[in-house]
Formats: sequence, C-alpha cells, structure tokens
Amino acid sequence: MIPMPLLVWDFPLTRPHAGVALGNGKQGLLIWGESSLLLTVARAGFWDRRGGSTIPEGTTFSKVREALLKKDEEELDRLFPKRKPGAPFPQQYGGGRLEIRFPDGLRPLSASLDLATGTVEVRVGLHEDDEHSRTLQVKQHPSEEICWIEADEDWVQSWHVCLHSAYDLVKDGEMGALDVSPPETWSNACGGGFVQRIPQGDSLAVVWDRLGGHVVLATELGVGVRAAICEVDFRAADAARRDYWSRYWESAARVTVPDEVVQRQFDYGLFRQAGLIRRDAPPATLQGPWMEDTRIPPWSNDYHFNINVELVYGAALATGQAREMQPLWDMLRSWMPRLRELGENFYQVPGAMILPHAVDDRCQMMGSFWAGAIDQACIAWMGRMAHQYYDFTGDETVLREVAWPLLIGAFEGFFAMLEEQGESYSLPVSVSPEFGGSDPQRCWGLDASFQLAALHTTIRSLRSLAPLVGVPEDPRWADVAERLPHYSLSDATTGSYGWIGEPRKRIALWEGHDLTESHRHHSHLASIFPFCTIDPFDPTHQKVVARSLNHWNTLGAGNWTGWCVPWASIICLRCGLPDAALSWLHLLAEAFTNEGHATLHNADGAGVFGWDDGSLAWPDHRKGSDYLYHEVMQMDAAMGAVSAIIELLVSFRNGTVHIANRLPKGWRELSFYRVRVEGGFCLSGAYRHGRLEELTIVSSRGGALRLVADLGAGRTEPVVISTQAEETSHFRRSEQ
Repeated sequence: MIPMPLLVWDFPLTRPHAGVALGNGKQGLLIWGESSLLLTVARAGFWDRRGGSTIPEGTTFSKVREALLKKDEEELDRLFPKRKPGAPFPQQYGGGRLEIRFPDGLRPLSASLDLATGTVEVRVGLHEDDEHSRTLQVKQHPSEEICWIEADEDWVQSWHVCLHSAYDLVKDGEMGALDVSPPETWSNACGGGFVQRIPQGDSLAVVWDRLGGHVVLATELGVGVRAAICEVDFRAADAARRDYWSRYWESAARVTVPDEVVQRQFDYGLFRQAGLIRRDAPPATLQGPWMEDTRIPPWSNDYHFNINVELVYGAALATGQAREMQPLWDMLRSWMPRLRELGENFYQVPGAMILPHAVDDRCQMMGSFWAGAIDQACIAWMGRMAHQYYDFTGDETVLREVAWPLLIGAFEGFFAMLEEQGESYSLPVSVSPEFGGSDPQRCWGLDASFQLAALHTTIRSLRSLAPLVGVPEDPRWADVAERLPHYSLSDATTGSYGWIGEPRKRIALWEGHDLTESHRHHSHLASIFPFCTIDPFDPTHQKVVARSLNHWNTLGAGNWTGWCVPWASIICLRCGLPDAALSWLHLLAEAFTNEGHATLHNADGAGVFGWDDGSLAWPDHRKGSDYLYHEVMQMDAAMGAVSAIIELLVSFRNGTVHIANRLPKGWRELSFYRVRVEGGFCLSGAYRHGRLEELTIVSSRGGALRLVADLGAGRTEPVVISTQAEETSHFRRSEQ
C-alpha cells in the first residue's frame, strides 16, 4: 500500500479558494481565514433557473449559413437574439460562511490534510512558534450533508461562532440586484441558520449547532427544508467517513513518480475527484460543490461541453471511478428529447441532435453565443465519452441509452451540414471553439479541423458499436470517412520550418486559416487529442503534425488559461514529447495553481500570461479585497492534470496499450497501480533503474489485450495477451 502524504497549508489564507477543500459531491467546504477560522459552504445543484434560453424556433442551419455568407449581422442577431442587459440567466449560488473566533487572541496558524482519512487538522495559537498551540479537526460525512469541527469540549464551548449567508457576502449585493430576496434567518442559544429562497429553484438551508465538543454545519436543498440539526451520532458518522476513504484508496489508481510537483498534483487531484464526482450527487460542473461566498460563481458554475466537462470527467475512467459517473449519463439521458427537438428543428432532418456548449442542469442555454450553440462537436464528444465508458465498463445500458443515440444524433446533424465538393465532403459552416468569439467576421470557416475530427471519431464509434446494438452499418459512414479530410491545411507562410520538410503545410483552424494568435483552445489539434483520429507518427501526417506543433509553440502560451495546460501536456505525450509534457504540468503548478493547491482559470499573478489576476494593472491588487473577484477556480485543470499524469505512464492508442514507452529524462524509479484501460483491464507496474521490471494485468471481462511494453524480451512491438474474466497475469523483466 502506498503511504498517503499529508498536505500542509499555512495561514493566513485570505480567500475561499486558497483554503483546504472537502467535498462529498453535494456539500463543498473551503477552510480558510486570517484572524478567525472560516468555513465557506456550498451545495451543488443550488440553481436559480430564470432566464434560460434556447435556439429559437425558426432558426435553422440554412438560415445561419445564408446570414454568414451575406455577412448579415442583423439577421444573425435575429436568429440568435441577444439577452437584454441586466436580464437574469441560470446560475448557481454559493451557500454561506461559518466563522469561528477563538478566545485570548488565538488564530489559525496552519492546516494539514490527511488524504488517507479526509481529515483536516487546524493548529491554532498566538504565533507560528507558539508552544501552547491547540488543534481542532474538521471532518465531513461521506454521503450526508453534514460536517463537523471537533476539539476539547470546554474549548469548543468558548468559541464565538456565527453564520453568514452568501446573500450578505457577495460583492455589491449582486444577489439582491437579481431580485433574490434576503434569507430567512434564526438563532438560538446553541446555533442558528438561514433558508435562502430563490425565484425559480429549490431553496437552500444552511444551519449550525454546538453539540458538546463539536460544532456541526449542515446543508439541505429542497422545497421544505428543515430548520434544525437533529442529534448526530458522531461515532457512526466518523466510522462511515473512515470506511469511505479506506475503500476509495483501495480501489483508486495510484502512482509514485520522482517529481514532488507532479506527485502532489496527482494525489490532491485524486482526493478532490472523490469530492467532485459521486454517483449520489449532481453531475459535476466547472467548480463542482466548491463555490465561493464572495460573489456569484463565474460562468454560473455551469456545464461547458466544448472541453470543460470532458476534462472534469476524463480521468474518472482510468482512475477506477467509472461507477461514479452515473449522474452524468442520467442527466444526458433525461435531455434526449430536448436534444433531438433542437437538432431536428435546426438541421431540418429527422434524428439530428444538438448539445449547446454551455447549459444549466436542465439543458437551458446560458446565453446567446451562437457559435457555441451550433458547435456540433459538443454532442459528438459526449457520445465518444459514453462509448469510452462502455469500453471500460461493459455497461450495455449506457451503450444503448446514451452512447448510441448521442452518436447517431451527432452524425445526423453533421451529415445535414455536409456538402460534396468534387471528390470530397466538406463542412461549409463550422467553428473552432471560442476562436473569434461570436464575431461573424472571424469565428467560422470551411472545414474547421475540430469539427472534422469530431465527425471522424463519431463515425469510428458508430462503426465499432453497430454490431453490439444489432444495427446494420449505414453506408454513409464509410462514404464520409473515406471522403472527409482529417483536418484542414494552411500554408506555412511565416517562420522557418523548412527543416521539417516540404511542402510547408500545417493544421489550420479551418481551410486556409492558420492559427494566428496564442489561443487557449487547442481545437485545431483535436485529431491528435482528444479525438485521436490520426496517428501523429504515421508518415502521412508526421511532418504536418511537426510543423503544426512548432507553430503552436512559436505563438506561445501567453493567452492560455489553466484548463488548457494539461490538454497541451497530453498532446505532447501523444506526439512522443514527455519532457515537454512534464514542463506543461510544472507550468500548471507554478502559474495556474494558487497557494491553496487549487487550479485556476486565470494565472495566479500577472507579467507572464494575458489571462491573469489583475495585479499588473493594480500593483497592490493582492492587498485589496477586489482580488477576491479575480480568482477563478475550476476543476477541469486539476482533473486534466490527473489524466495527463496517467497518460505519461499508461496510454491507450488505437487499440494498443503503451506502458511508459518514453519517460522524462531523469525519471528512473516510478510505479503505477490499478490504472484502468479500455477492455476492462486493470494494470499495475514498476520501473526501477529506468526499466520496466514488472507488470500485472487484471482482466474483469476477459479478452485480448494488445500491449507495447519493454520487459526485456528484445522487442517493443505490440504483443497480444489473451485473458479470461477475473484472471490476473504477472510479467517480470526478462533476464536475457
């Protein structure tokens, strides 16, 4: 068993997202503070659903295409009406803040998180060297919406405790400005609480109580929320908590690597994954249950399907948390009629589906961003993820009820867009996510490489799954796969890339349109990853890929954001560049991770990246309260880093598992345990002295595993290992 480390935070921690995070999928806690100890609490699924929009009836693909070709912006605004200034739109709100003030001038000094048990221990004293400092522990129930702070009873009884609502804390009274009424509050001798009601959505209750040597904090979401905490069986709750974490770490993938930064990214990432993705909780959003109480969460803490949801969930399969993904499939399944209605109305063909790129939990669009609304790759990507889920788990219900209909709906929408141009198919109107925003003069073009890759991966999945669902192959699939380009090309008219080879072509955003600026969305490289529709080492693509990556590097990362950094790491790994991949992971830690180990959207400081914390404009910015409103925590980067680290050690490519075939220089001792791959296989292995010494394969379903791993047999080409269900195979390095 790999020992679990302690992670340490030093106070003062001046912002919610600099604090220690505890979560159980529903209730999220952030532990921070300066002179007092603060617990920011939020509840996933606390939605104000007013103002959700949709693709208007009568708006069709043909009308959008005509407006774009005519450069008729007025018509485009009519097809996708803009929201009126100040109008509400769906968004999640935070909950509140529990504040504990200690007697005798004591304050929090440091906090340590025991990953093995999910216990946070806070040291309290007068100063860092205080020999008489005391400790308290913060714990959370694994499934119920209860957390508690425990210490000596006499000390607990001396604390001054109060509860503040997010309504009273958010900047400039933003919730009140949105016609949200103040919460109903109450207090008594031992505790208190509030109920926050919103115009359209469930109410949220946040309550606290002092029970002996414990301060208890609870949340509840619903129509008839409770007004008090019942007696808590702390012994039973603590036993449930310890049992949960023991079972989690016994099943979750683990790695040991010779790099403290990467090791911490993986360990804390896996810990937060357990608080983010739960089968008895709402599907994970951009921030999951960890919402600040200083403002309304950025981007509504919603579902972004053009990269962010996929990054959030991307590591769950490989880390052994597939069963925790069920709420995501349930949500998508419930949306099917809506997705089909949108797709059939927009494309004017039966069976087509659309999944807008940013929606709430009921698939209401968050705004009028037309380029995101018609991004057909969103539904294709989710269909591909559901297909991968089936490949990992063998779950035929998800295959038939989620993966297959999403893929069919994605293809029918794409096919409605296609035109024949000579011998080839083409997408006449297509977008590359977020490039050019919604500016009709610069955000679309012919054959966006992202959309081409999405259509190719959709067809590949359909052809693979058709025999399993008993459906004959549609002849259109093979026809489109044969005649559709894998990516668009542009001329390399800038830079000196002749050393890579002629002609000077590289992957374009869309036909003839090069990547012209540093951009956070690596969409044009999606054929490399995530859609994996080309082999970058294939001579057909190798030089084009090399020129494309060189150009990508030349433009640099100045306009990148946190979530795209691990994506870049994985792209480099897919191209055989482990040292570059490691560099991006270090950049994520150094620039897009705050002192509380939370991954950020904007860089944690100015002077290097365009998306930053604002301190370049206001040098003393960090000293002022406004800094609270520039820090944007998102879980996509943290989960993306976990995916990248696993990809570094175990990679599944075109039906073949590659075991750490290239490692960063200096990496000689490492191991991985219980890493899952497609086909229902679980892999563990160890490197010593820079060589793979042993490998264990556990098969859950039986079947053939195609593997590339150098165990000293004098070859590294793929070998096929046949297995039976529940069979374990051990391999050790050859002594030849």
